[in-house]
Amino acid sequence: MSTSSSSPLFSLSSAFVPRNPNSGSITPSALSGRIVRRGRILAQAAGDEKQTRLVTFLGKGGSGKTTSAVLAAQHYAMEGLNTCLVVHSQDPTAEFLLNRKLGAAPTKLNNHLSAVRLETTKMLLEPLKKLKQADASLNLTQGVLEGVVGEELGVLPGMDSLFSALALERLVGFFGIVAQKNHQQEKFDIIVYDGISTEEFLRLAGVCSKARLYLKYMRQLADKTDFGRLAGPSLLRLVDESVGLTSQGSSLSVKTSGEIWETFERGLERGSSAFMDPLKVACYLMMNVECPASVNTALRFWGCTIQAGGQVFGSISFANPRIHLEQVETAKRVFAPLPLELMPHVSFGSYPDWSTIVPNSLSDKLKHLLSNTKNDSSKVIPPVKFDANKKSVTLFMPGFDKSEIKLYQYRGGSELLVEAGDQRRVIDLPSGIQGKVGGAKFSDRCLVVTMR
Repeated sequence: MSTSSSSPLFSLSSAFVPRNPNSGSITPSALSGRIVRRGRILAQAAGDEKQTRLVTFLGKGGSGKTTSAVLAAQHYAMEGLNTCLVVHSQDPTAEFLLNRKLGAAPTKLNNHLSAVRLETTKMLLEPLKKLKQADASLNLTQGVLEGVVGEELGVLPGMDSLFSALALERLVGFFGIVAQKNHQQEKFDIIVYDGISTEEFLRLAGVCSKARLYLKYMRQLADKTDFGRLAGPSLLRLVDESVGLTSQGSSLSVKTSGEIWETFERGLERGSSAFMDPLKVACYLMMNVECPASVNTALRFWGCTIQAGGQVFGSISFANPRIHLEQVETAKRVFAPLPLELMPHVSFGSYPDWSTIVPNSLSDKLKHLLSNTKNDSSKVIPPVKFDANKKSVTLFMPGFDKSEIKLYQYRGGSELLVEAGDQRRVIDLPSGIQGKVGGAKFSDRCLVVTMR
């Protein structure tokens, strides 16, 4: 069995089928006691400085992701948390639910809630301006870049995801090296993100871990070729100045080439870790428990989120008037031990009155699920378990058919590469488990790999 071949070591091949005008108002009575709950939620953050948490909803189109995002944002704001709803779509649903037009700059809806619509055509102008400023000092393009008119440029495929990542970095601080105060006057406690699609967010969730490998190869190219040694440092400075990956006062122009690469590596490492941190990112699955396709899609996205390097903290379904209790119980068994809660049905016949819906219709269990991800993290199944005695690796992979999971090994026996759900994940093996793959079996949504 060759470890350098592109053919998979194992391809598991049998089926697994688990089967209003008042939109932003907050009354004094609704705020009673919320300062205490706000302190309880924020006390989860480590250290003296509050961390900003990203909350998002994943699921099939039409499952209620946008409605859930708006409702959750209203809930957090009514808990006294400084909240910003970030919409990256031209879908006007969020505007209808908020009864407010959204712009490219955060719109203040009430004391604790803001909302913004990301538009890539506008977002690309600021990095271009910074790129021109950096080029003016580095003189890489000899003035050619200065002649580029940003307003003429359109959006190319892939740009939406790139600029979403940059916008969320400025709001949340995934890399841990961006001085947020330099990018925004107000720091938010909660960012509720309603993105273009679930697949787009999963790419964002995995971008840092995947980019680290690309960075490794780029560094080798820069270190071992004449062109790389000559142009690499200047190009890195140019990129950094345009997207602002390093904090102010840490100028790359005075650093060596090796220090520059290390700066980027540390940033990507922090970003990769952030998506596994319950204080930084909380993902929730949206579904319609009456629709088997919606349930199966949510189950699939659970597995895809794990493959991308994220965690799911709960599942949610709207409580439609015709919903049956047995459908809810069946879905709970499918997703156990992940909690499943019902969200109140929101009518689109008129503008919702959130000051009535949130306090009176959200169950205590749903509020707890949305607000206490650290406490609920005990119900999250670890994505990887190592057993040194059995010399085995257990991978939790819900929603996948066995035939879709492929294992590869490169670089000897120190790593295990898992491919599933259009995602590749590298598992670093502890020293006591390292070796060649001896066998693999799929049981109870878990892939157990035995090493030899």
